[in-house]
Amino acid sequence: MINKIRDCFYKSKKLLVYKILFKIMSNAIINKMIPSRLWLKVEYYISINKDLNLSNPQTFNEKLQWLKLYDRNPQYTELVDKLEVRKYISKTIGEDYLIPLIGVWDKFEDIDFDKLPNQFVLKPTHTSGNVFICKDKSAIDYLKLEKEINDWLEREYYWVHREWPYKNIKPRIICEKYMVDESGDELKDYKFMCFNGEVKCSFVCLNRNSPKGLNVDFYDMDWKPMPFERHYSNSGKRTPKPKTFDEMVRISQLLSKDITFVRIDFYEVNGKLFIGEITFYPGSGFEEFTPESYDYLLGSWIKLPPKYKP
Repeated sequence: MINKIRDCFYKSKKLLVYKILFKIMSNAIINKMIPSRLWLKVEYYISINKDLNLSNPQTFNEKLQWLKLYDRNPQYTELVDKLEVRKYISKTIGEDYLIPLIGVWDKFEDIDFDKLPNQFVLKPTHTSGNVFICKDKSAIDYLKLEKEINDWLEREYYWVHREWPYKNIKPRIICEKYMVDESGDELKDYKFMCFNGEVKCSFVCLNRNSPKGLNVDFYDMDWKPMPFERHYSNSGKRTPKPKTFDEMVRISQLLSKDITFVRIDFYEVNGKLFIGEITFYPGSGFEEFTPESYDYLLGSWIKLPPKYKP
């Protein structure tokens, strides 16, 4: 008992020290002076409350950090660029799987909102998680939107979590068609986890706009719920297997061929498939598993490649 109390005390003390250190390291001037290996070790401990093992990574989250540092295929930059990836998708599986593109601009002032439809979606090409969904153009606060988009364009996303593929993307704004599924309100995200070109499991993101927030439900390849959570709670309900599930698997394996790990995202709209995005580091490798054993299970599915040599 005494040993457990002592361990908890030291872990709490270490966590506090790391949080202070991370705040110092996050200073705009200091940030770029910090080696990525050190940055990831500190951020990992704060997020997962465990030391990051980069010498012999075992868990899914640990291996994602290793891949950030040592798996640097130049093609990855094209695959995370929200404009350039359209070329790869079109070449690999055909342009019918692309969400219709309305426009591309280098800066906010170039956008002619009068020519846009009443509903649309804006995204930066060079970050993750930034999106503006317009359901009614007459309700736009243009001053607020201008500030938001300018903040996007100035954002150097690589330095946030050291996700290498984002480092050399040209910042642009794209506009895509606004789409909904049969609910008429939002799109469910179907996300397929691909390990060396093989889909091992998938998950569904739903209830993004609910008061309780996002739910994430994992499914195995027989569309049976998997008994774990990753950061977000599950919905407690079983989503019907998508009609295009087999096609999603087939396309995922085509798009992920020869890639150590990648996630392929889909939307299903009236029985038709669209690619959402291609993601190399879900949650940037900082989202805990409950129970933790599944962090090890998914980690065992990642076979690390040799370290990248330029």
